[in-house]
Amino acid sequence: MTLATPAAADPVHQATQAALPQLMDFYRDFHTHPELSLHETRSAGILAAEARKAGYEVTEKVGGTGVVAVLKNGPGPVLLIRADMDALPVVEDTGLPFASKIRATTDEGLETGVMHACGHDTHMVSWIGTLRNLAAMKSHWSGTLVMIGQPAEERGMGARMMLEDGLFTRFPKPAFALAFHDSASLPAGVIGLHSGYALANVDSVDILVKGVGGHGAYPNTTKDPIVLASRIVMALQTLVSREVDPQSPAVVTVGSFHAGSKHNIIPNDATLQLTVRSYTPEVRQQLLDGIRRIAKGEAIAAGVPDDRMPVVTLQNEYTPAAFNTEPLTGDMAKLFAKRFGDARVEPVAAVMGGEDFGRYYLADKSIQSLIFWVGGVPKANWDAAQQGKAMLPSLHSAKWAPEAEAVIGTATEAMTAAALDLLQKK
Repeated sequence: MTLATPAAADPVHQATQAALPQLMDFYRDFHTHPELSLHETRSAGILAAEARKAGYEVTEKVGGTGVVAVLKNGPGPVLLIRADMDALPVVEDTGLPFASKIRATTDEGLETGVMHACGHDTHMVSWIGTLRNLAAMKSHWSGTLVMIGQPAEERGMGARMMLEDGLFTRFPKPAFALAFHDSASLPAGVIGLHSGYALANVDSVDILVKGVGGHGAYPNTTKDPIVLASRIVMALQTLVSREVDPQSPAVVTVGSFHAGSKHNIIPNDATLQLTVRSYTPEVRQQLLDGIRRIAKGEAIAAGVPDDRMPVVTLQNEYTPAAFNTEPLTGDMAKLFAKRFGDARVEPVAAVMGGEDFGRYYLADKSIQSLIFWVGGVPKANWDAAQQGKAMLPSLHSAKWAPEAEAVIGTATEAMTAAALDLLQKK
C-alpha cells in the first residue's frame, strides 16, 4: 500500500499496520466465500468468533443472521459501529487469484455466481481490526461499544430486521453510530465525507399496465398496453423535469419494460419496473404520488376501461436516505485530517446510491450518525482514468477490485481513532 501522505505514527497506526497481514488473510477468505443477502451464515460465524476471542459479549441471529458484539468498559456514551456482510449475485471477472467461484440460487430462484462486488468484505475485515484494536486499548477509553455485523444491506432489509428484533431495546442504545463504505470513485486510502443527506431514498416500483389485447393487424379493436406503457414512460420524465423543485435531487428510472410474445399479437398487459431516488421524505412522496397519477391519467386518456386501470405496486425493499449529522461529521473530518493529512480527507458530493445504515438514525434522531467513504481505486488506475486512458469500474461491477490493503488499513485506523475520540475518558 503506497499512500501520498502517511498516517501519523502513533499506537493506533502501529497496531493497525501490525495487524494488516492477518487482516488481509481474512479479506481473501471473505472474498473467496461470499454469501447472498439473508444467507450470511459463514461470514456471521467468523465475525462472532473473532468478537468473542477479543472479549466481547456476542449475540448471534439478530434480525436473521445479524451479529451484535458488546464491550462494556465503564461509564460513558454508547457507540455503534456497523459492517454489512452480504454479497451480490454477480459473476466475478476481476482476475484475482482468490476470485470467487461460488454459485448460489437467489430467493427468486435464479442460479448465479456470487461476488463481493460492493466491497462488503473490506467492511467486515475493518470491523474485525477495529474491535481488536479497541479491546486492546481499553485503558484509553470509557463507555460501551456495540459492534454489529448486519445482513441484507443490498436488499435494504438488514437494518430494519435488526431494529425490529430489538437492536435498540435488547442491547445498549447508541449515542453515536458509525459506518464506512469503500469507494470506487476515490483514490485508494482517501477518506470522503459529506454532511447532511449523503445517500438517497431508494424505492422499487412495479407498474402493471393493463390493456385489451388482440391481433396486430387490427389495432383498432384493442387497447394497446405497449403504446400506453410507452406514454407512461415518457410522461414519468416530467416528474423530475417539471414537478420537482430543480434544487431538490430526484431520479425516476424505468429499468425494465416487458410486454408481448409475438410480432403480430398485441398483448393484454405490459410491465414496467422503476427505481425511484430522492433525499427528503417530501420529495419521495411527491414522486410516488406522481407515478400513480400519471399511470392512471395516461390510461384514462387512452380509453382503457375502468376495470383495466394500471396497478402500481411499491416493493418492500425500500431503503431510506442516510443523513450525516452535525457536529459529528465536522468533528470527524477534523480528526481524520489531523491524523491522515488534508490530502487524504476530501469533502465529497452526496450520491443517489442507497444504504440502509440511515435507518439507525431514523429510529432515534437523538443519535449522532455518520457514514463515510474510503477510496479503493489503485493509484495506477486512478491516474490512467484522470488522463482519459481508462474507465474505472463502479461498485457492483464484476470487475471491481479495490486496493483492499489501503481500504482496510485506512478504515480500521479511522474507525479506531474515531472511537477513541468519542469514548475518551473525561
